[in-house]
Amino acid sequence: MRRLTRLIFPSYIAITIFSLALFGGFSARQLRQAYIEQAEEDLRVRAAMLAEIARPRLSDPAGLESLCQKLGRETGTRFTVITADGRVLADSDADPDRMENHGDRPEIMDALAHGYGANVRHSHTIGRDMLYVAIAPPTAARPELVARAARPLASISEVLRVNYEQIALVGAIAALLAGLMSWLVARRLQAALSNLRSGAARFAGGDLSFRVRAMESEEFSSLAESMNHMAGQLEDRILTVTAQRNELEVMLAAMVEAVVVVDRDERIVRMNRAAGELLGLRPDDASGRSIEEAVRSVPLLQFVTRTLSGEGPAEAEIPLLKDGGEVFLSAHGNVIRNARGLKTHALIALHDVTRLKRLEVVRRDFVANVSHELKTPLTSIKAAVETLKSGAEGDEAERFIDIILRHADRLNAIIDDLLDLSRIEQGRERESIELRPGKVCEVVKAAAAALEAAARDKNIRVELDCPPELSAAMNAELLEQAVTNLLDNAIKYSGAGTVVRMRAGTENGRVTVAVADEGPGIPAEHLDRIFERFYRVDKARSRKLGGTGLGLAIVKHIVEAHGGEVKAKSEVGQGSVFTIFLPRSE
Repeated sequence: MRRLTRLIFPSYIAITIFSLALFGGFSARQLRQAYIEQAEEDLRVRAAMLAEIARPRLSDPAGLESLCQKLGRETGTRFTVITADGRVLADSDADPDRMENHGDRPEIMDALAHGYGANVRHSHTIGRDMLYVAIAPPTAARPELVARAARPLASISEVLRVNYEQIALVGAIAALLAGLMSWLVARRLQAALSNLRSGAARFAGGDLSFRVRAMESEEFSSLAESMNHMAGQLEDRILTVTAQRNELEVMLAAMVEAVVVVDRDERIVRMNRAAGELLGLRPDDASGRSIEEAVRSVPLLQFVTRTLSGEGPAEAEIPLLKDGGEVFLSAHGNVIRNARGLKTHALIALHDVTRLKRLEVVRRDFVANVSHELKTPLTSIKAAVETLKSGAEGDEAERFIDIILRHADRLNAIIDDLLDLSRIEQGRERESIELRPGKVCEVVKAAAAALEAAARDKNIRVELDCPPELSAAMNAELLEQAVTNLLDNAIKYSGAGTVVRMRAGTENGRVTVAVADEGPGIPAEHLDRIFERFYRVDKARSRKLGGTGLGLAIVKHIVEAHGGEVKAKSEVGQGSVFTIFLPRSE
């Protein structure tokens, strides 16, 4: 790209030179014309003077000759006297006797016809280009003579040449001054534009606090002021947009819901951290990738397509495979439009409702199980009451009363366990379960003492292995209930004459309480579900032994309230081991 000076300066010079050349040519032409007219007028005056002097001397050719020569020497002009028939009587520069008849000369012919004639032509007599002016003095009849005065064109051209040189010199000086002025103007324009360009470059580079300096030119100063005003407004708007963007980024980062923004080509424009964690992506790496490439989920892709093609909000529940399992997402989508109302993006909000789905399943199962567990003893009680009402007496009546009492006790046990479970869950949610450092061995011994009679009735020996100094942060009453439930199950499902071992210790920095029995064991497919409410491996046997199906669920909730966990290991025919893991007290 050429600089402004190189663009403007040659143009100005070319225009100046062309204008001066045009003006010089026109001036030279006018000057030549004016000079010739002046010379012609001068020659007319001299020819008229010669005519006045020569008319009285027509009879004296020698005197006329002498007069012409004298006047020619004094004025530097060629004088000629010619008769009406074209014969030359006298000439200041040539011998009249040798000169041709001049009756056919244009200026002579015009003078004889009109009294005046002028012509520029080549003189064959003296061999030069001449300016001729001829006058015939007016008479009553045909003119008697023609007086002619002439000058060489060379003398006129010499005078004009000097004038032309002066004109050329003045033109050159004018062109030089015009060039200098145009260069100075171009430089000032370039400086002004460079100032504006520098300001625009600073603005483009993000330096909106820069201000273009004012200039002498009103137009450039107005432009600079407009640019500064534009930069100020742009800076304010960018600061506003930046603040809004930062607020949006903070809001998106703090949101629990996953938010994904895609463009019309279904490419990811932005996602927050929650979306990255939910979809297993890094937000920075996912930007620019298509949703189909980033997330291998046909339902999610279909939902995005439906949202972009729709006119209003869209909702759906989307299953998604994650970490080898299935999660459920509640999806809400809507389109984003630009200022002209055209769709540009879609915003997809995802919420993980897997836990809610599972809780719903647990709730339904719980209601079904509670209904079943309550209905069974109530059916038996109702049947016994109807039998008694029909008139049963004696031993038969006693037997039905025992049935009613036994199932009433079962209902009471179920209700007590449900209340315990509810109380523990509420305590966990409200964080109202108080934990204090305590001796673990005392809790284990208290549980064993509580079930000593039950173990003795089945001839089961309970072995204790508990370091007396072992302590943990605990709620002694609840922990005792958990250990009691484990020991109660071990006694119920162990055969007569077997051994139940209770051991407390430490493992990997945690306090452990293990209850091991020699019962029938639990099949592997049931181990993951035995801590669920009302779940039984052998339902018939469990009811026969008086279980409510809530004991292990209560154990799990108590242990989790202590910040620990409970695990079960078992082999069919080899017995089971239930272990409680608790954090050690500081």
